[in-house]
Amino acid sequence: MSVQYKRLLAMTLVVFAIVACEAPRESDRTAVNTEVFESTYQAMPSEPVFFRNATILTGDGERIDGGSILVSDGTIVAVGADVEAPDDVLVVDVGGKWITPGIIDVHSHLGVYPSPDVPALADGNEISAPNTAEVWAEHSIWPQDPGFATALAGGVTTMQILPGSANLFGGRSVTVKNVPARTYQAMKFPGAPHGLKMACGENPKRVYGAKGVAPTTRMGNVAGYRSAWAAAQKYSRDWERYENGEAEEEPERNLQLETLAGVLKGEILVHNHCYRADEMATMLDIAKEFGYRVTAFHHAVEAYKVADLLAENDTCAAMWADWWGFKIEAYDGVRENIPMVDAAGACAIVHSDSEIGMQRLNQEAAKAMAAANRIGFDIDEAQAIRWLTSNPAKALGIGDDTGTLSAGRMADLVVWSGNPFSVYTKADKVFIDGALVYDREDPARQPQSDFELGQL
Repeated sequence: MSVQYKRLLAMTLVVFAIVACEAPRESDRTAVNTEVFESTYQAMPSEPVFFRNATILTGDGERIDGGSILVSDGTIVAVGADVEAPDDVLVVDVGGKWITPGIIDVHSHLGVYPSPDVPALADGNEISAPNTAEVWAEHSIWPQDPGFATALAGGVTTMQILPGSANLFGGRSVTVKNVPARTYQAMKFPGAPHGLKMACGENPKRVYGAKGVAPTTRMGNVAGYRSAWAAAQKYSRDWERYENGEAEEEPERNLQLETLAGVLKGEILVHNHCYRADEMATMLDIAKEFGYRVTAFHHAVEAYKVADLLAENDTCAAMWADWWGFKIEAYDGVRENIPMVDAAGACAIVHSDSEIGMQRLNQEAAKAMAAANRIGFDIDEAQAIRWLTSNPAKALGIGDDTGTLSAGRMADLVVWSGNPFSVYTKADKVFIDGALVYDREDPARQPQSDFELGQL
């Protein structure tokens, strides 16, 4: 097997491509301009590979023992127990090891709060105003953050980079592929929609209350959301009237309202930091008032109390396995939170919000699975892996591209040393678009940032 892997390594050369961004055309000057800061991501070269003799968790609830996966041109061609290897394809016998889709973390601050943790690199929270919907997290990403490589060693192939949670509206998030790159554009997941980071509860009222400006209370938070959405509705109507020839004067462009208008048009997905059940219910009501959808609540410590509402509104909950009690709104947490949301038919996700926890998201999911089984839920590995793969892909709007091992999806996958829900298991090989980007056995395939090389 080692000879075959060496052959595979030789074929997966790292290629960086920087493509010039096309200037926006006058005809595209609508409420949301999609032609700025475009992705220049290029999949690394790879050759067709046939993995056989694997325990496969497909990410959509299926487990295949003694299964095979055929990968070609960076995509998955076939998965199953009876798939046969074509002629002239590299065959890799994984010896019974487990293969899963690449892990997707929907809540990361890598690059915007990178290592080393010094003030000069703290670029995640723009606390100049309660509403900073105009800022984009990608403009703070430092691609040299060593955290990207350590996350890769934990099997993380895709992540959403979010602004911080100081503000009612923190700005746009971006979804990236976990590949070495010189620019954030070269990491941007092609075609993935932006997210809008919102925050409710203690954070905004604490940050701005300390400054002596609104909001200073939870009711002030809600008034701030509603005022902003009302302004966004008017902004959208003004542009619609202009584009329909009903108004002669072109509206003045407003970057803050442009982001909010993108949400109202369904082009930008709402990711809402929120802990308490009552506040999640309030945020769902605000979404109904203004005609948008909350894609996911993040942290969601009390999601188990409103799991039925999450299911009804097709809203995901991205949660920790056992973080609780570090502030009052996080006090009423239970270890069964994730499986209880899942059992209600809602979209349950395990997330990190930590450069350390991100390296062991498989173990975090294992904690939640164990908690579920202790109370009789009987959740197995095939079900639990969805919390790390297909459900996060759904929340990021990339479920048609990645998150499951099925034909036509990107070949983002992890070969594990054993059962991925064991504390003793590690990610042995990580593939992104069919290219081997991490190999635990080969230091040459363990990426290091230029920052680290400079220190050494």
